[in-house]
Amino acid sequence: MCGRYASTRSPQDLTQLFGVTEWRPEETLEPSWNVAPTDPVYAVLERPAHDGGEKGEVRRELRALRWGLVPSWAKDPKGGARMINARVETVHEKPAYRRAFAKRRCLLPADGFYEWDPVKDEATGKVHKQPYFIHPADDSVMALAGLYEYWRDPDVADPDDPGAWLMTCTIITTEATDEAGRVHPRMPLALTPDHYDTWLDPHHQDTHDLRALLGSPADGRLDALAVSPAVNSVRNNGPHLLDPAT
Repeated sequence: MCGRYASTRSPQDLTQLFGVTEWRPEETLEPSWNVAPTDPVYAVLERPAHDGGEKGEVRRELRALRWGLVPSWAKDPKGGARMINARVETVHEKPAYRRAFAKRRCLLPADGFYEWDPVKDEATGKVHKQPYFIHPADDSVMALAGLYEYWRDPDVADPDDPGAWLMTCTIITTEATDEAGRVHPRMPLALTPDHYDTWLDPHHQDTHDLRALLGSPADGRLDALAVSPAVNSVRNNGPHLLDPAT
């Protein structure tokens, strides 16, 4: 699974990297070296224009979504914390994800992600979990394949009230490769730039074609850096979390 990651690039950088045409300054997020479930996260997505634009026109947006997908049919948003990941093997058929897989796909920009490897202390026999920061060797951005969904809050009467809608997301995971596979059997699935357009296009709803984009993680070697156990607590944040473990 992917339960924690780092996302520190500015919205200005992300709009350039992903060709975003619309973002909302009021949704600006602080850099985070310890993104955790239910946190607001940046997502790149495409939606049809609703202001009289040409039919079929879509806009590429940078939005702040809550991590942990809440299906539109859920009675309340509490279950979202358990739906931070969707397995690539079944994402197209699971009731919670299949509609979003067909119509509401996104990219979640990340610097890298964390996984934990159980390590036994030979002196004491105790086992502790060593955190690793897994990231592209060239420090390029990771575009994690994700899905997003809308949930309508029944307690807000006016559907035009921004508080009436909750936008949430999930990260698609796959079998781990490179250094990630040495630490954990699963990893988030990152897409290469040549697949961004097809993945984000809401008019592209052929699930067979879409699944073909998810055949393997993004090209390029990943590095795994053993880091401070300070990252274990979601209360800790800052660049010091990436300091090499001593």
